[in-house]
Amino acid sequence: MSETGKRATMKLLVYGAGVLGSQFAVRMHEAGHDVALLARGERLASLRERGVRLAEENSAVIRGVPVPVVERPADGYDLTTVFVRAHQVDPVLDSLAGVDGDVLFLHNWAAGAGPLGEVIGPERVLLGYPVAAGTMDGDVVRYRRANFVTRRVSMPIGEPDGRATPRLERIVRTFRAAGLNAKAEPRMDAWLKTHAAFEVPLGLAVQAAGGPAALAGDPRAVRRMLGHIRDNLGAQPTPAVPSAFAMLQKLPEGLLVPMLRRFLRSSAVESSALNNASPATWAELDRLADQLSALASAR
Repeated sequence: MSETGKRATMKLLVYGAGVLGSQFAVRMHEAGHDVALLARGERLASLRERGVRLAEENSAVIRGVPVPVVERPADGYDLTTVFVRAHQVDPVLDSLAGVDGDVLFLHNWAAGAGPLGEVIGPERVLLGYPVAAGTMDGDVVRYRRANFVTRRVSMPIGEPDGRATPRLERIVRTFRAAGLNAKAEPRMDAWLKTHAAFEVPLGLAVQAAGGPAALAGDPRAVRRMLGHIRDNLGAQPTPAVPSAFAMLQKLPEGLLVPMLRRFLRSSAVESSALNNASPATWAELDRLADQLSALASAR
């Protein structure tokens, strides 16, 4: 990192120019960091012509932010952040294998750091999960309106082995200075596995029902979904993280089913990919389901 006045600036490659990567790149760019957003094809052409286009949910007001874009990774970055879906990770790993620098993977992933480190080197890997949300409307990123609850949700980042390292502290400090509510998570691998244990049954149930609202209207389907979530959590090699997820195993079904039905009707789900799912959403769920099955078989 270089010093500008008293503030350290980061040279950052953001790999993936979808909803989450675009929002993150804009935030870091506007905080004064040296950001390059990696994109390809039509998305790359659009970004070069008009920048990252952002709008709050259904607002007619669209603003363009001229974030620098690149077509392929290169050396010289302090950090590469990866915002792709789980089924898209393999080609990303191949493209980063010959590039120097730490890599923070910010996406769904239940297979642990091992498969990532085998390709790019285990010493380069950090794990995390983005907490922003939104949808793509053509080339416009429509992001979720911030509220009291979403402002309190932290973006977890951690070392695969749970250590509190200087690089982790530096990254968290830099992200927080840019306005991102980042935090160091010592159990990041368990956090990701727990999240997948919940998300896969949720996503598959939403797909089968034809949408979150339709699922919320079918108590029996929600009950079946809860059973699959409990099976997944029970197969985890470590306790659930955050520990609140353990309540899905402990609380009675008669209490949890109404809670899950309310969740399915919430604004958080309404503005998520579950309410506007694409083939990529289902492909990602398939990859996560395979990873969870491998975990269960290994026990």
